[in-house]
Amino acid sequence: MKWSKTFLYTLKEDPADAEIPSHKLLMRGGYIRKLSSGIFTYGNLALRVIRKIENILREELNAKDCTEVLMPMVQPKELWDETGRWDSTHDILQKLKDRNNREHCLGGTHEEVITDYIRRDLKSYRNMPINLYQIQTKYRNEIRPRFGLMRGREFIMKDAYSFDVDKESALKSYEVMKETYNRIFTRLGLTFRGVDADSGGIGGDLSQEFHVLAESGEDALLVSEDGNFAANAEICPAVDMNPVDNSAVAEIPMEEFATPGLRTIADLSKSTGVAESELVKTMYFLIEGDKKDKPIAILLRGSDEVNPIKLKNYFNLSVEPRLLHDGEVKELTGASPGSCGPVGLDIPIYLDNGVAKLKNYIVGANKDDVHLKNVNHGRDYKSEAIADFRLAKEGDKNPQGSGALKAYRGIEVGHIFYLGTKYSKSMKAQYLDSNGRQQDIEMGCYGMGVTRTLQAAIEQNHDENGIIWPVSMAPFQVHICHLDPKDEAVNSAAENIYAELTKKSVEVLLDDRKERPGFKFKDADLLGMPLRITIGKRGIENNEVEVKERRTGTVHKLSIDKVVDFVYTWLEKNKS
Repeated sequence: MKWSKTFLYTLKEDPADAEIPSHKLLMRGGYIRKLSSGIFTYGNLALRVIRKIENILREELNAKDCTEVLMPMVQPKELWDETGRWDSTHDILQKLKDRNNREHCLGGTHEEVITDYIRRDLKSYRNMPINLYQIQTKYRNEIRPRFGLMRGREFIMKDAYSFDVDKESALKSYEVMKETYNRIFTRLGLTFRGVDADSGGIGGDLSQEFHVLAESGEDALLVSEDGNFAANAEICPAVDMNPVDNSAVAEIPMEEFATPGLRTIADLSKSTGVAESELVKTMYFLIEGDKKDKPIAILLRGSDEVNPIKLKNYFNLSVEPRLLHDGEVKELTGASPGSCGPVGLDIPIYLDNGVAKLKNYIVGANKDDVHLKNVNHGRDYKSEAIADFRLAKEGDKNPQGSGALKAYRGIEVGHIFYLGTKYSKSMKAQYLDSNGRQQDIEMGCYGMGVTRTLQAAIEQNHDENGIIWPVSMAPFQVHICHLDPKDEAVNSAAENIYAELTKKSVEVLLDDRKERPGFKFKDADLLGMPLRITIGKRGIENNEVEVKERRTGTVHKLSIDKVVDFVYTWLEKNKS
């Protein structure tokens, strides 16, 4: 493609509303243009990347006998009522009414639609397993769209759905899709991790996220040193490498002592000389009750943090519990946060595992500027249960082996779920088994953000000058900087190289604009194609063309007749 014949305009400065590098580079490179909050137009370069991602998806999914379909983006309320999700999804669905006052929503996800689609015809065990997928535009009414395509309202997503006769078969389908995702992200040339994850609002009791590793990633990941275990920190079991255990010591009578102005664990530790890991703090949350939300207390070591996802899952809640604010804590305990504790509380109390083997520890006395020392659970207060409530962190022990966990930041680009019968049961998607009995179909679902993957790839692959595309995703494999469009010899060489590469099915962007060389070089670095070919008057006079690798900066000076073969060989060698 010749630059002069396409619609491509770059920006010199970062847009004011772009916060992270990938968003800035997408805007500056003309890949996307903002239409409204969270909604973007994809330029030709972005669309070429999208199509490449989609092609890899189709090749890998089709190879596993998945079948592509396309479902409506507009969905009727009645389907969502069958699963009870019309009301439970709150404001994330963009709801609307047609001219007949019938309620619909824009498709943010398609579990209801796909279940409705198959339940009419998938009636026998002989027809399964089956896996259907689509690549479709989604719309979610994000409260605060940000970071460009990372957290947009309208986006492109691949979602697949498996249907099986029983749990054992469904888990096999799940494993096939997990392996398929690993191949997809490997082919895309990305550094990624698949991690155990929370299923959230989709449902099911088994899920795994796929993250592109990047410093700006929103998610905290914990990976074992041997690489055999990986989990999102939201659900990672917290196992101490060196647990504190003084359970063998004798219990000492509890005492009050004054702690004026000591409202933080750090202050208390400095004043008493007791390590933060041996102090105990009390956190207060509201959890869903039958008639109204009720308060609970969670005790954990001073050096630890409560993981609200673990609380949500432990208590089987539909939403994360809310941390009480300062005024609510004062009303509940009689003291300000920092001076509160479990002794004398008339609410359920739960202990994190890290507190289980502590004795004679310090807690707040439920009086401002007063603490209690030599406190012991069982003697001084009763707990409902002991469980893992803390947020795991780097340095914790691998929960499934030896060695420590290492922390990474990740951008979630894919999420797979074993759903079980969550949707088939409520929507009566059933089949006849080999004994002629009605059974609920077992399901799995498998999502991947296509446009999110595009931006995540840039967040992982860029430098101060611009994007560095992996070969498999690059909108063009080669960027030719034609420096002297008016010079006949230079023009002839540029056109010949462009034509020969195109004949070999190499994708080439020929910058034939009448711009200064420095301007063209900056744009080439910004756009990020894997190879840049520079063709200028001085080089042609010396029978020399420069080929530069974008990722490494390595420069190859070649005779004109060697360029095409070099480029073709290099691209073949560097395919993911």
